[in-house]
Amino acid sequence: MHTAITIDALKVLDAIDRKGSFAGAANELFRVPSAISYTVQKLEEDLNVALFDRTGHRARLTPAGRYLLEEGRTLLEAAENLAHTTRQVAQGWETRLRIGFNSLLPAECLFPAIEEFYALGVPVDVQIVEEVFAGTWDALQSRRVDLIIGADNVSKPAGNYTTKPLGNMPFGFAVASGHPLANAEAPLSEEEISSYPAAVAADTSRSLPPGHAGIFHRQRTLTVANIDQKIAIQVAGLGVGWLPLARISTQLEEGELIIKEVQAARQPVTLYLARHAEDQGKALMWFWDRLSADSAIANWLTG
Repeated sequence: MHTAITIDALKVLDAIDRKGSFAGAANELFRVPSAISYTVQKLEEDLNVALFDRTGHRARLTPAGRYLLEEGRTLLEAAENLAHTTRQVAQGWETRLRIGFNSLLPAECLFPAIEEFYALGVPVDVQIVEEVFAGTWDALQSRRVDLIIGADNVSKPAGNYTTKPLGNMPFGFAVASGHPLANAEAPLSEEEISSYPAAVAADTSRSLPPGHAGIFHRQRTLTVANIDQKIAIQVAGLGVGWLPLARISTQLEEGELIIKEVQAARQPVTLYLARHAEDQGKALMWFWDRLSADSAIANWLTG
């Protein structure tokens, strides 16, 4: 459907309003004044609306003209953003980058890299998505995210992926200081542990087989959404289970949680940075290089 309102006409209205006259707009837009007058006259005729009050010496918008311009400036901004992002795509920059991170890691471990990326002045939208267990790989496989940080090597699906190890994350079997197991003799047996609910973070995988770790046979479970909530319910004494030592250093120092030795020990988990091998977008590769060399992440893993 044809519309009389064009981007060019809105640019003319915007220039007249800012410069205060048709002549000023013509000078800014490098046009002759008659061309400016024709554009406005044609727009008024097509809309059958008076856009300017011509009774004074200064070009003043009518209420209808003011409304059109104020709403039209949103379109002008959108058009400019569209032009800019089109140039970005042509130069290899994505318009959006989605980063998935394993809930075992805190979102804060990404903040230094994001801050440096913003300093580049590239208007790429960055989205951070939290995933649990196999959900990290599932998010990458289904392209809900473009890059994952903290993926394990157990739930990795078949596919052409590029990975880089970030380091090993050790775990400890944690119970609240007031929990009955806090005073039990170590090492704890499976039978002793199974008497109490296991705190579990729900796997966010949608298509890959969901994973879990550290749940003993016949043990009841209390399931929450992520590691932060799992830590909270273990501090409250509502559940027990394995937790990444780096995430509970404060709780251990303050005595809210204690680590118990168990007969079935859990080995550290190696976590990886991963992406689709064929993906080579500039923003993706910037974060890939930056996070691959980030010693702070290795520190987060070990505490």
